[in-house]
Formats: sequence, C-alpha cells, structure tokens
Amino acid sequence: MEKRFELRFPTTLGGFDSSRIPVLTTDVLVIGGGVAGGGAALTAAAAGASVLLLSKTPIEESNTAHAQGGVAATLSPGDAADIHLDDTLRVGAGLSDIEKARSFVAEGVQVIHWLEELGARFDRTEDGDYQLSHEGGHSLPRVVHAGGAATGSEISRVLCSQLEADNRITWRRDAFVRDLLVNDGRCVGIVAIADGRELAISAGTVIIATGGAGQVFHETTNPIGSTGDGIALCFRAGARLMGMEFVQFHPTTLYLAGAARALISEVIRGAGGVLRDRHGQRFMEAAHPMADLAPRDIVSRAILEKMVETGDTHVYLDLSGIRGDVHEQFPTISRICRAFDINIARNAIPVRPGAHYFVGGVEAELDGRTSIPGLWVIGETAATGFHGANRMASNSLLEGAVMGRRAGAHAADEATGSPQNLPSIVPAPRSADNTPRIHLDDILYSLKSLMGRLVGVTRTAAGLNEALQRIGLWNHFLMRSGPRDRTSCELVNMLTVSALVGTAAQQRQESRGTHFRTDHAERNDELWCRNISLSIGADQSIQTEVGDILTPTDKVTA
Repeated sequence: MEKRFELRFPTTLGGFDSSRIPVLTTDVLVIGGGVAGGGAALTAAAAGASVLLLSKTPIEESNTAHAQGGVAATLSPGDAADIHLDDTLRVGAGLSDIEKARSFVAEGVQVIHWLEELGARFDRTEDGDYQLSHEGGHSLPRVVHAGGAATGSEISRVLCSQLEADNRITWRRDAFVRDLLVNDGRCVGIVAIADGRELAISAGTVIIATGGAGQVFHETTNPIGSTGDGIALCFRAGARLMGMEFVQFHPTTLYLAGAARALISEVIRGAGGVLRDRHGQRFMEAAHPMADLAPRDIVSRAILEKMVETGDTHVYLDLSGIRGDVHEQFPTISRICRAFDINIARNAIPVRPGAHYFVGGVEAELDGRTSIPGLWVIGETAATGFHGANRMASNSLLEGAVMGRRAGAHAADEATGSPQNLPSIVPAPRSADNTPRIHLDDILYSLKSLMGRLVGVTRTAAGLNEALQRIGLWNHFLMRSGPRDRTSCELVNMLTVSALVGTAAQQRQESRGTHFRTDHAERNDELWCRNISLSIGADQSIQTEVGDILTPTDKVTA
C-alpha cells in the first residue's frame, strides 16, 4: 500500500532578507501583461502612479495573445445588455452573481471603443459595421473580432505599443514572481527571480493578472507559461479562493499525435462548421437544442462520449458548409492547419477537448480587490462571480479589460506616495540528510496525465481521491528537496493549483457547469447551489468553507 501524505503547502518558497536581496520601489506593481494587466498598468499610469509591470514571458505568449474568438459586446440593433446578461446567467448554471454580471456586460461597448482608441482594428463589413460572430452560449451574434480569429494578437499588439510608449511604466519581461510579501495583514510587495537572481519590490499596491493554469493538464490551449502562479501566490499569502472546481475545457483543440496543441476557435462553428464522428455523422444535434453552438461543457462531454463510442482519439470539425473562402475568413486557423498539411477548405480538422480557462480563482470584487488589503487580482486569475459555474465564449477578454481599467485606477489612488516596509521572512529549512533526488520533468509529465485522466472533463470520488493522494506524494518530496529556481517553483505552483481543483471537485457532490461528476451526474440546487471557498490553514493545509444556499441565477429575475 502506497504511503499517504497530507496536502500541506508552504507560505513562502524562499523567504526574504532585505540585507541580501536588492529592493526596488514603485507605487503600483502589476504582474502579468495580458489585456487585464496591460489595461491596469496603462490606467494606473494615467492616474499619475509610477508603475512597474512584470511578466515572465513575452506578451506574445500571454493567454490574451492566444485568444482567437473576440470580445462580447452588444453592438447589433437587435441586441441589448439584458439579452447578453440572460445568456451569461444561463451558461453560468445558477452560480453567477447577477449584479456583477450586469455590470460587466454593460461595459462591453465601452471596452471596444477603448481598445479602438488604443489602436485596435476590428473586422468590419463593407458598410462599416462591426462583423459580429455567433459563438457558443450566445443567442445572437455579438462577438467583435479581428483578423477573423486573431483578436488576441491584435489586442496584444496595441497594448504592447502603448505600454512601451508610456514613460511612466517600467516593463520587465524576464521576472518570475516567487512570493508575495505580507506585513501586518497587508500585501506590501513581492520577491521575484529575474535573470537567475532574486529581486524584491516594495509596492503601494500589487495587482496580479497572471492568467490561468491550463498547463496542469496534458491537453490544453494555453501557452507554456500558464502554470497557475497567481492563484498559488495568493493562496500561500492567505487569500480566499472560490470556484476552483470549475475548469472549462474548449471542445475543439487541434489533435494530431506528436503535434503541439492549438485552439480551433468557436468562430468556426459560429460560421457554420459542424462536428462529425469518424463515420461522418453529426452528433451535436441530438445532444443539445443549440447543437454545435451549445455551451462548451456540453460540447466537450459530447465529444468525449463520441470518442469512446467510436473508439477514436478525436472527432472532426467540418468546414465544408461555410460560405465563402475559409482561408480568407480564418487566416490564423488556416495557417496553423496548413503547417500540418490540413487544407481547411477540403479536410475536416481533427479535434478534441483541451483545458482552456479557469473559471474559479481568487475571490475578488469588480475592481479586483481581494480579502488581503493592498492586493488586487484581475482577469482569469480572479473569481468575481461573473461566470458562475461556466464561462460563456468571449466574455473573458471583456472581463479582463473591465477589471484591468478599474483595478488600475483604484490601485493607483490608494498607492501613490505610499512606499511599504518589507518584512523579513525566514524560509523553511531544507532536509539536511536523505534529501530525495527529484526528476522535475517526470513529475510534471505524470501530473499532467493524472489531471487529464482523473480531474478532467469528467470526475468521480474514487478518481479524485487517487489524484489528491498522488499530488500529496509529489508535493511532499518536492518540498523536501527545497524548490528555489523558477522551474521547481513553477512545479510547486502547479501541484498547489491541482490540489485546489481536486479538493473543490471532491467537495462538490453534484454536476454543474464545467464540473461533471459521473457518480453525481445531476445538478442539485437544493444542496449545492452554493459557492465553495478555499484558503490556507494555520497548519498549511487546504481549508474548505461551503457557503450558504443561493437562489439559482439562470436568468434575469429583477
């Protein structure tokens, strides 16, 4: 019988000694350079704050840059904010916060105009109107896009240009944030690893916008840097997390054995693409009234069921029913597929679900404020209640832009002229003797496979128990070896996030939104229309708190 190790996590990965580590000072520190972080940095600088922006990878490797679909906004004559809200709440499966969701969708048009002011060029018709795509969960076409399915790349382009041109913003692209520093209950700075050396930053306020954690799964649309750093940082610092069981899988990830995974945007199905099995038969019409444009969790499960039924490793996305030249309409997807000798005008694209978006995250208000003073969390790292139990397509760029602008303004107002004293932190001692030799790549590969198999699109109590036991084992030996460099610290973050997802999924004994338990296959509003919060305990274990029963919010009720 394999020995069990309890899930315990350190509050610091390396400690802090101000006499040994150089310290920089800024009014506002922003961690992450996607639409949320970039927007926060620009807004904070415009409010008069000094801003230091840190990213561990180039902006081209952010989740924003990889986003294909677009930004949801009510720009067509027949659309309205309440219709967008209704769609969002229906997809959110009863757990969305109505007032927060209402506030987000009300700012969609404003976000589009703001991005255009920065220089973004969105696709328009010959008459000058916005080309609006129809994506999963939406009752109407309302997704504004650029370059067909290159919206994230366009947004990243204009953000990068503006950030580099603003002399109030210092931008470092080589910094991995290892620890948050908290003094007397307030977040006052961070410790980072940059160019292989430790660096500390004292900040009036800290804004985290590091994106999600798709890399904990083997099949993912996320770039290599999506290792859950922000979620793990906030958990170790004592912040409350919410909805960690809700991980959205995108139904259509390019699948070829040995090839890097790539997202095949929902825009394709919105334009008329359909899913077929290996025999050429459509199957989504029987699975949901919205057929191929059903919410992503439903499409993902239908694909997995069809793969099992047909004994195949994937299904096929057929574009033959789309009018016009698909290469011109979707140049990015055409280019990706051509690299693998797939002509999308003639060949169906092999696809299967891949981890795409972390619906849960750090509990945050509309402007990103968390349970820790001085700490803001925005974008995918945050959990505001906007998405509920499932995110509707193209609401994420909207949320990131809205939160970024709000957080930047409020954090600047609170931080300007407020340098903070950094506390010294003694790191946990390493094992002096019998320290195990750890093969990080082996643990990483095993973790990704484990998460996909037992904590993926479908889950069971037995599978979750096994997953948490294995994660506890790997975490125990990794912590004994004393993680210090970026690679080992990233792996600690991934193990932490994986344990948080597994713990919340184990607690929620029903199926709702992106969380599907085959041993509790029905949604249960009487017992489980409630939020599950997680935090770190005094004994460094995961503490679970189940909230009060809520009134289901599947549609506008007021």
